[in-house]
Amino acid sequence: MAPDSRLYRPDSFALWRESQDMKVRTRLGGIFYLLAWLLGWGFSTGSAPLLGPGGTLFFSLMLLLRWLHQPPAQEDTPGLQRWIDRHWLLLYLTSLGWGLAHAYTLWQPSFEPSRMIATLSTIAFSTAMAFNFPMRKQRCMAAILLLYLPGLVVLALHWAAQEALLVTLAVYLSYLMLALNRSHHEYQATLRLEQQLLEQREQYDRLSRTDSLTQLGNRLQFNALFPAMVASARRQGSPLALVLLDIDFFKRINDQHGHATGDACLSAFAERMRQVFRRDSDVLLRLGGEEFAVLMPGTPLAQAHELAERFRRELAEQGCELGGQTLPLTTSLGVGCLEPQHDTNAETFFKRVDDALYRAKGAGRDRLVLALDIV
Repeated sequence: MAPDSRLYRPDSFALWRESQDMKVRTRLGGIFYLLAWLLGWGFSTGSAPLLGPGGTLFFSLMLLLRWLHQPPAQEDTPGLQRWIDRHWLLLYLTSLGWGLAHAYTLWQPSFEPSRMIATLSTIAFSTAMAFNFPMRKQRCMAAILLLYLPGLVVLALHWAAQEALLVTLAVYLSYLMLALNRSHHEYQATLRLEQQLLEQREQYDRLSRTDSLTQLGNRLQFNALFPAMVASARRQGSPLALVLLDIDFFKRINDQHGHATGDACLSAFAERMRQVFRRDSDVLLRLGGEEFAVLMPGTPLAQAHELAERFRRELAEQGCELGGQTLPLTTSLGVGCLEPQHDTNAETFFKRVDDALYRAKGAGRDRLVLALDIV
Protein backbone atom coordinates (compact mmCIF):
# COMPACT_ATOMS: atom_id res chain seq x y z
CA MET A 1 0.00 0.00 0.00
CA ALA A 2 1.44 3.34 -1.02
CA PRO A 3 0.97 6.47 1.06
CA ASP A 4 -1.64 9.03 0.15
CA SER A 5 -0.04 11.32 -2.44
CA ARG A 6 -1.25 14.32 -0.42
CA LEU A 7 0.89 13.13 2.48
CA TYR A 8 3.84 11.97 0.44
CA ARG A 9 7.12 13.65 1.28
CA PRO A 10 10.41 12.36 -0.15
CA ASP A 11 12.23 12.85 3.17
CA SER A 12 9.86 10.59 5.12
CA PHE A 13 8.83 8.05 2.50
CA ALA A 14 11.77 5.70 3.17
CA LEU A 15 10.90 5.62 6.88
CA TRP A 16 7.22 5.11 6.11
CA ARG A 17 8.01 2.18 3.82
CA GLU A 18 10.41 0.65 6.35
CA SER A 19 7.85 0.88 9.15
CA GLN A 20 5.16 -0.74 7.00
CA ASP A 21 7.47 -3.56 5.93
CA MET A 22 8.57 -4.20 9.50
CA LYS A 23 4.96 -4.20 10.70
CA VAL A 24 3.98 -6.88 8.15
CA ARG A 25 7.11 -9.03 8.42
CA THR A 26 7.38 -9.11 12.20
CA ARG A 27 4.02 -10.73 12.87
CA LEU A 28 4.77 -14.39 12.15
CA GLY A 29 8.31 -14.40 13.53
CA GLY A 30 7.29 -14.14 17.16
CA ILE A 31 5.01 -17.18 16.83
CA PHE A 32 7.80 -19.44 15.55
CA TYR A 33 10.24 -18.42 18.28
CA LEU A 34 7.65 -19.50 20.82
CA LEU A 35 6.89 -22.76 18.99
CA ALA A 36 10.59 -23.59 18.65
CA TRP A 37 11.10 -23.08 22.39
CA LEU A 38 8.09 -25.21 23.26
CA LEU A 39 9.35 -28.03 21.04
CA GLY A 40 12.85 -27.84 22.46
CA TRP A 41 11.59 -27.78 26.01
CA GLY A 42 9.08 -30.55 25.32
CA PHE A 43 11.68 -32.98 23.97
CA SER A 44 14.21 -32.24 26.70
CA THR A 45 14.73 -34.44 29.75
CA GLY A 46 15.61 -31.57 32.06
CA SER A 47 14.23 -31.20 35.53
CA ALA A 48 14.68 -27.44 36.07
CA PRO A 49 11.18 -26.38 37.15
CA LEU A 50 11.46 -22.69 36.20
CA LEU A 51 13.37 -22.90 32.93
CA GLY A 52 10.54 -24.08 30.69
CA PRO A 53 7.86 -21.71 31.97
CA GLY A 54 10.38 -18.85 32.11
CA GLY A 55 11.35 -19.32 28.45
CA THR A 56 7.72 -19.69 27.48
CA LEU A 57 6.83 -16.48 29.29
CA PHE A 58 9.72 -14.59 27.66
CA PHE A 59 8.92 -15.60 24.07
CA SER A 60 5.19 -15.10 24.68
CA LEU A 61 5.93 -11.58 25.91
CA MET A 62 8.10 -10.87 22.84
CA LEU A 63 5.32 -12.16 20.60
CA LEU A 64 2.75 -9.95 22.31
CA LEU A 65 4.94 -6.83 22.20
CA ARG A 66 5.71 -7.31 18.52
CA TRP A 67 2.00 -7.58 17.76
CA LEU A 68 0.97 -4.65 19.91
CA HIS A 69 3.73 -2.27 18.78
CA GLN A 70 2.01 -0.48 15.90
CA PRO A 71 3.43 2.37 13.77
CA PRO A 72 2.28 5.87 14.78
CA ALA A 73 -0.92 7.24 13.29
CA GLN A 74 0.82 10.56 12.53
CA GLU A 75 3.39 9.64 9.89
CA ASP A 76 5.93 12.33 10.76
CA THR A 77 9.64 11.64 10.37
CA PRO A 78 10.63 11.77 14.10
CA GLY A 79 7.69 9.57 15.09
CA LEU A 80 8.48 6.96 12.44
CA GLN A 81 12.15 6.92 13.39
CA ARG A 82 11.30 6.38 17.07
CA TRP A 83 8.96 3.52 16.21
CA ILE A 84 11.58 1.85 14.02
CA ASP A 85 14.26 2.18 16.71
CA ARG A 86 11.98 0.66 19.35
CA HIS A 87 10.90 -2.17 17.10
CA TRP A 88 14.50 -3.05 16.34
CA LEU A 89 15.02 -3.22 20.11
CA LEU A 90 12.26 -5.85 20.27
CA LEU A 91 13.95 -7.78 17.47
CA TYR A 92 17.28 -7.60 19.31
CA LEU A 93 15.74 -8.88 22.56
CA THR A 94 14.05 -11.77 20.74
CA SER A 95 17.27 -12.64 18.89
CA LEU A 96 19.36 -12.52 22.04
CA GLY A 97 16.80 -14.62 23.91
CA TRP A 98 16.88 -17.31 21.24
CA GLY A 99 20.67 -17.17 20.93
CA LEU A 100 20.98 -17.85 24.67
CA ALA A 101 18.33 -20.58 24.44
CA HIS A 102 20.29 -22.27 21.64
CA ALA A 103 23.52 -21.99 23.60
CA TYR A 104 21.88 -23.48 26.71
CA THR A 105 20.48 -26.34 24.63
CA LEU A 106 23.95 -27.13 23.30
CA TRP A 107 25.49 -26.84 26.78
CA GLN A 108 23.11 -28.88 28.92
CA PRO A 109 23.11 -32.68 28.52
CA SER A 110 19.44 -32.80 29.45
CA PHE A 111 18.62 -30.87 26.24
CA GLU A 112 20.56 -33.23 23.99
CA PRO A 113 17.35 -34.57 22.30
CA SER A 114 16.44 -30.99 21.44
CA ARG A 115 19.76 -29.85 19.99
CA MET A 116 18.80 -30.55 16.39
CA ILE A 117 15.55 -28.62 16.88
CA ALA A 118 17.40 -25.65 18.38
CA THR A 119 20.13 -25.63 15.73
CA LEU A 120 17.71 -25.89 12.79
CA SER A 121 15.58 -23.15 14.36
CA THR A 122 18.62 -20.90 14.69
CA ILE A 123 19.42 -21.43 11.01
CA ALA A 124 15.79 -20.73 10.07
CA PHE A 125 15.52 -17.60 12.23
CA SER A 126 18.79 -16.12 10.99
CA THR A 127 17.85 -16.85 7.37
CA ALA A 128 14.47 -15.20 7.86
CA MET A 129 16.19 -12.21 9.46
CA ALA A 130 18.53 -11.78 6.49
CA PHE A 131 15.73 -11.85 3.94
CA ASN A 132 12.93 -10.09 5.87
CA PHE A 133 14.77 -7.24 7.57
CA PRO A 134 17.48 -6.10 5.13
CA MET A 135 16.35 -2.44 5.24
CA ARG A 136 19.02 -1.67 7.88
CA LYS A 137 22.01 -3.84 7.02
CA GLN A 138 24.07 -3.11 10.14
CA ARG A 139 21.15 -3.66 12.48
CA CYS A 140 20.14 -6.87 10.73
CA MET A 141 23.72 -8.13 10.92
CA ALA A 142 23.76 -7.45 14.67
CA ALA A 143 20.48 -9.38 15.12
CA ILE A 144 21.87 -12.37 13.19
CA LEU A 145 25.00 -12.38 15.35
CA LEU A 146 22.85 -12.32 18.48
CA LEU A 147 21.10 -15.42 17.18
CA TYR A 148 24.30 -17.16 16.16
CA LEU A 149 27.23 -16.24 18.40
CA PRO A 150 26.11 -17.72 21.76
CA GLY A 151 25.75 -21.14 20.14
CA LEU A 152 29.07 -20.83 18.30
CA VAL A 153 30.81 -19.97 21.55
CA VAL A 154 29.45 -23.13 23.19
CA LEU A 155 30.43 -25.24 20.18
CA ALA A 156 33.92 -23.73 20.26
CA LEU A 157 34.26 -24.78 23.91
CA HIS A 158 33.46 -28.34 22.82
CA TRP A 159 35.67 -28.19 19.75
CA ALA A 160 36.72 -31.82 19.73
CA ALA A 161 33.18 -33.17 19.76
CA GLN A 162 31.43 -30.41 17.78
CA GLU A 163 34.04 -29.48 15.15
CA ALA A 164 31.90 -30.45 12.14
CA LEU A 165 28.81 -28.60 13.36
CA LEU A 166 30.82 -25.53 14.31
CA VAL A 167 32.51 -25.31 10.91
CA THR A 168 29.19 -25.88 9.10
CA LEU A 169 27.42 -23.14 11.05
CA ALA A 170 30.34 -20.74 10.56
CA VAL A 171 30.28 -21.33 6.81
CA TYR A 172 26.53 -20.80 6.72
CA LEU A 173 26.95 -17.61 8.71
CA SER A 174 29.29 -16.28 6.04
CA TYR A 175 26.65 -17.13 3.43
CA LEU A 176 24.05 -15.23 5.45
CA MET A 177 26.24 -12.13 5.47
CA LEU A 178 26.53 -12.29 1.67
CA ALA A 179 22.78 -12.92 1.32
CA LEU A 180 22.04 -10.00 3.65
CA ASN A 181 24.23 -7.70 1.58
CA ARG A 182 22.40 -8.73 -1.60
CA SER A 183 18.98 -8.41 0.05
CA HIS A 184 19.90 -4.95 1.32
CA HIS A 185 20.87 -3.74 -2.16
CA GLU A 186 17.69 -5.22 -3.67
CA TYR A 187 15.54 -3.58 -1.00
CA GLN A 188 17.18 -0.20 -1.56
CA ALA A 189 16.81 -0.54 -5.33
CA THR A 190 13.10 -1.34 -4.94
CA LEU A 191 12.72 1.59 -2.57
CA ARG A 192 14.39 3.98 -5.03
CA LEU A 193 12.15 2.73 -7.83
CA GLU A 194 9.01 3.24 -5.75
CA GLN A 195 10.18 6.72 -4.79
CA GLN A 196 10.73 7.58 -8.44
CA LEU A 197 7.26 6.32 -9.33
CA LEU A 198 5.69 8.38 -6.56
CA GLU A 199 7.65 11.46 -7.58
CA GLN A 200 6.49 11.00 -11.16
CA ARG A 201 2.91 10.62 -9.96
CA GLU A 202 3.28 13.80 -7.92
CA GLN A 203 4.71 15.58 -10.95
CA TYR A 204 1.92 14.37 -13.24
CA ASP A 205 -0.68 15.33 -10.65
CA ARG A 206 0.89 18.78 -10.30
CA LEU A 207 0.97 19.23 -14.07
CA SER A 208 -2.66 18.14 -14.38
CA ARG A 209 -3.59 20.86 -11.87
CA THR A 210 -1.45 23.61 -13.44
CA ASP A 211 -2.38 25.87 -16.33
CA SER A 212 0.36 25.35 -18.93
CA LEU A 213 0.32 28.95 -20.20
CA THR A 214 0.33 30.94 -16.96
CA GLN A 215 1.67 28.29 -14.55
CA LEU A 216 -1.18 29.14 -12.18
CA GLY A 217 -3.48 26.52 -10.77
CA ASN A 218 -6.21 25.44 -13.17
CA ARG A 219 -9.91 24.75 -12.81
CA LEU A 220 -9.24 21.19 -11.66
CA GLN A 221 -7.14 22.46 -8.79
CA PHE A 222 -9.77 25.06 -7.91
CA ASN A 223 -12.49 22.41 -7.84
CA ALA A 224 -10.38 20.31 -5.47
CA LEU A 225 -9.21 23.13 -3.18
CA PHE A 226 -12.19 25.43 -2.93
CA PRO A 227 -14.70 23.10 -1.19
CA ALA A 228 -12.00 21.89 1.22
CA MET A 229 -10.98 25.47 2.10
CA VAL A 230 -14.60 26.49 2.59
CA ALA A 231 -15.21 23.52 4.89
CA SER A 232 -12.03 24.30 6.85
CA ALA A 233 -12.94 27.98 7.24
CA ARG A 234 -16.44 27.10 8.46
CA ARG A 235 -15.07 24.55 10.92
CA GLN A 236 -12.40 26.87 12.32
CA GLY A 237 -14.47 30.05 12.17
CA SER A 238 -11.73 31.81 10.15
CA PRO A 239 -12.26 34.16 7.19
CA LEU A 240 -11.85 33.04 3.61
CA ALA A 241 -11.84 35.59 0.80
CA LEU A 242 -12.44 34.86 -2.88
CA VAL A 243 -11.49 37.22 -5.70
CA LEU A 244 -12.78 36.53 -9.21
CA LEU A 245 -11.18 38.48 -12.07
CA ASP A 246 -12.15 38.72 -15.73
CA ILE A 247 -10.01 40.53 -18.34
CA ASP A 248 -12.15 43.15 -20.06
CA PHE A 249 -12.75 42.84 -23.83
CA PHE A 250 -10.16 40.09 -24.16
CA LYS A 251 -11.69 38.83 -27.41
CA ARG A 252 -10.92 42.22 -28.94
CA ILE A 253 -7.23 41.73 -28.14
CA ASN A 254 -7.21 38.35 -29.87
CA ASP A 255 -9.06 39.70 -32.88
CA GLN A 256 -6.91 42.83 -33.31
CA HIS A 257 -3.47 41.54 -32.33
CA GLY A 258 -3.63 37.76 -32.75
CA HIS A 259 -3.73 34.85 -30.38
CA ALA A 260 0.01 34.99 -29.69
CA THR A 261 -0.41 38.50 -28.29
CA GLY A 262 -3.47 37.33 -26.39
CA ASP A 263 -1.46 34.53 -24.79
CA ALA A 264 1.28 37.00 -23.88
CA CYS A 265 -1.33 39.22 -22.22
CA LEU A 266 -2.62 36.28 -20.19
CA SER A 267 0.90 35.48 -19.03
CA ALA A 268 1.58 39.12 -18.14
CA PHE A 269 -1.73 39.31 -16.29
CA ALA A 270 -0.79 36.20 -14.25
CA GLU A 271 2.63 37.65 -13.44
CA ARG A 272 1.04 40.88 -12.22
CA MET A 273 -1.25 38.78 -10.01
CA ARG A 274 1.83 37.18 -8.45
CA GLN A 275 3.25 40.59 -7.67
CA VAL A 276 0.12 41.77 -5.83
CA PHE A 277 -1.25 38.55 -4.31
CA ARG A 278 2.11 37.29 -3.15
CA ARG A 279 1.51 35.89 0.32
CA ASP A 280 2.36 32.22 0.76
CA SER A 281 -1.25 31.47 1.67
CA ASP A 282 -2.72 33.06 -1.48
CA VAL A 283 -3.75 30.55 -4.15
CA LEU A 284 -3.73 31.98 -7.67
CA LEU A 285 -5.69 30.21 -10.41
CA ARG A 286 -6.77 30.52 -14.00
CA LEU A 287 -10.29 29.16 -14.21
CA GLY A 288 -10.41 29.21 -17.99
CA GLY A 289 -10.12 31.65 -20.88
CA GLU A 290 -9.68 35.14 -19.45
CA GLU A 291 -11.19 34.34 -16.03
CA PHE A 292 -8.93 34.12 -12.97
CA ALA A 293 -9.38 33.64 -9.24
CA VAL A 294 -7.52 34.16 -5.97
CA LEU A 295 -8.29 32.15 -2.83
CA MET A 296 -7.18 34.00 0.30
CA PRO A 297 -7.53 31.95 3.51
CA GLY A 298 -7.41 33.86 6.79
CA THR A 299 -8.16 37.12 4.97
CA PRO A 300 -11.05 39.43 5.95
CA LEU A 301 -13.09 41.20 3.30
CA ALA A 302 -11.48 44.62 3.86
CA GLN A 303 -7.97 43.30 3.22
CA ALA A 304 -9.04 41.33 0.15
CA HIS A 305 -10.84 44.42 -1.15
CA GLU A 306 -7.72 46.54 -0.70
CA LEU A 307 -5.45 44.13 -2.56
CA ALA A 308 -7.94 43.53 -5.35
CA GLU A 309 -8.55 47.25 -5.87
CA ARG A 310 -4.81 47.87 -5.93
CA PHE A 311 -4.47 45.23 -8.64
CA ARG A 312 -7.30 46.75 -10.70
CA ARG A 313 -5.94 50.28 -10.39
CA GLU A 314 -2.33 49.41 -11.29
CA LEU A 315 -3.43 47.31 -14.26
CA ALA A 316 -5.58 50.15 -15.60
CA GLU A 317 -2.72 52.64 -15.16
CA GLN A 318 0.11 50.56 -16.57
CA GLY A 319 -1.62 48.29 -19.09
CA CYS A 320 0.28 45.37 -20.58
CA GLU A 321 3.76 45.92 -21.98
CA LEU A 322 4.52 43.61 -24.90
CA GLY A 323 7.32 43.89 -27.43
CA GLY A 324 8.07 47.52 -26.65
CA GLN A 325 4.47 48.65 -26.82
CA THR A 326 1.84 49.09 -24.14
CA LEU A 327 -1.60 47.65 -24.69
CA PRO A 328 -4.44 49.05 -22.58
CA LEU A 329 -5.76 46.35 -20.30
CA THR A 330 -8.38 46.42 -17.55
CA THR A 331 -10.19 43.88 -15.43
CA SER A 332 -13.51 43.48 -13.68
CA LEU A 333 -13.54 41.92 -10.23
CA GLY A 334 -15.95 40.35 -7.78
CA VAL A 335 -14.71 40.10 -4.20
CA GLY A 336 -16.36 38.34 -1.30
CA CYS A 337 -15.68 36.75 2.05
CA LEU A 338 -17.29 33.56 3.33
CA GLU A 339 -20.39 34.31 5.39
CA PRO A 340 -21.59 31.12 7.10
CA GLN A 341 -25.10 32.49 7.64
CA HIS A 342 -25.56 33.00 3.88
CA ASP A 343 -23.08 30.55 2.32
CA THR A 344 -24.37 27.11 3.18
CA ASN A 345 -21.79 25.47 0.93
CA ALA A 346 -18.99 26.25 -1.50
CA GLU A 347 -21.39 26.56 -4.45
CA THR A 348 -23.48 29.32 -2.87
CA PHE A 349 -20.34 31.23 -1.85
CA PHE A 350 -18.92 31.01 -5.36
CA LYS A 351 -22.21 32.06 -6.94
CA ARG A 352 -22.41 35.10 -4.68
CA VAL A 353 -18.93 36.28 -5.74
CA ASP A 354 -19.53 35.32 -9.37
CA ASP A 355 -22.70 37.42 -9.38
CA ALA A 356 -20.62 40.34 -8.09
CA LEU A 357 -18.19 39.85 -10.97
CA TYR A 358 -20.99 39.90 -13.54
CA ARG A 359 -22.45 42.98 -11.87
CA ALA A 360 -19.07 44.70 -12.29
CA LYS A 361 -19.00 43.78 -15.97
CA GLY A 362 -22.59 44.89 -16.47
CA ALA A 363 -21.87 48.27 -14.85
CA GLY A 364 -19.23 49.16 -17.44
CA ARG A 365 -16.22 46.99 -16.56
CA ASP A 366 -12.89 48.12 -15.04
CA ARG A 367 -14.44 48.11 -11.61
CA LEU A 368 -14.75 46.04 -8.45
CA VAL A 369 -17.99 44.95 -6.83
CA LEU A 370 -18.17 43.46 -3.35
CA ALA A 371 -20.31 40.37 -2.95
CA LEU A 372 -21.51 41.90 0.29
CA ASP A 373 -23.43 44.44 -1.79
CA ILE A 374 -25.68 41.81 -3.37
CA VAL A 375 -26.52 39.64 -0.34
